[in-house]
Parts: sequence; C-alpha cells; structure tokens
Amino acid sequence: MKLLGRVIVMALIPFLSACSASLDDYRGTQPELDLKQFFNGHLEAYGIVQDYKGKVARRFRADILGAWDGEQGLLDELFIFDDGEEQHRCWQLQRMGKRYQGTAGDVVGMAEGEVAGNALNWQYTLAVPVNGKTWNLKLNDWMFLVDDNNLINRASMYKFGLEVGEITLYIRKVSDQPHRELTSGCELKGA
Repeated sequence: MKLLGRVIVMALIPFLSACSASLDDYRGTQPELDLKQFFNGHLEAYGIVQDYKGKVARRFRADILGAWDGEQGLLDELFIFDDGEEQHRCWQLQRMGKRYQGTAGDVVGMAEGEVAGNALNWQYTLAVPVNGKTWNLKLNDWMFLVDDNNLINRASMYKFGLEVGEITLYIRKVSDQPHRELTSGCELKGA
C-alpha cells in the first residue's frame, strides 16, 4: 500500500507543479520583456478561443497599434473573427517599474500585472457578451517574449472560479511605426 501511495504522489507531481507557476519562475529569463518597447508601433496577432473542453470555438486575427508617452501607453486593438465579427478595444496603460495597470471599455475595474524576465502575468475581469447576456469573466493572462519581435499569449478564463475557456495568440511586431491612424476616441490620456 505504501508503494501505491508513492506512485500516486509521483504521478501527481507534474500536475501540482504546473498549478503553482509564478512570476518567480521567470525572473532572470531572457530576452527581458519590456512592454514599452514591444508594444510600440504596428503589431499583428493570430489566435484561437477554446471552450472548457478544449474545442476551438473561434479563430481571430488582430491589428494592434501601440504608443507610449513617458510611462503612459495605449494599445488600439481591432479583432476580426472568423465569422466576420469585429471588436475594438482601446487599452490605457500605466507603467510603474515592473508593474502595470490598465483599463479598457470592456474591462471591469482595473487590470493589473507584473513583468519578470521574459514573462508578464496580467489579470483582469472582462465583460463578454454571451447569448444576449453579459458575463464577467476573470482572465489570468500570461505573455512570453520569444524574441524581440515575437510573443506568445495564453489566457485562462474563469466564471464562478471554474475555467470556462482559454485564449491563445501569437503576436508579431511588424514595425516601430504605426501603419494607420488611431481609432477615433483611442488616444493617450493626457497626451
């Protein structure tokens, strides 16, 4: 019986350690993620939304413009989904050393995150329309810088403490220069 208990514990160790990932795991990793540098200019993204079973529910691409003035930044995001739906989000960001705060029109309250090495952990509540109702989903968002021009983003979505889906996207920096005007109403506050 002792042997069986040890086998069970050994089998569970990878799952338990996967649940305990923290920013400390990424301190000192390279290349170091600097949001001000990466999210500046023109970026494009490609991604999927999966339901709680892992089935791909939606695919999308996104056109992103990033701009900074001192420690204030904005991300002007235009999402185009596989069914033709378009969504716009304008993030207002504030950098405070390795910590960030942000707001957007469909974000409930304040988003908060911190950078360590090549990773950012970003947490917020997003108001998402579902079948004529609005669900407030908590997102635990992880971004990992691969190199100067490429980043992988994974976000787990929760409702009532249960995971209801996941978003995975690849973001590529195209240029340090914007290729279009900012969307009307999306501008740096105080700029």
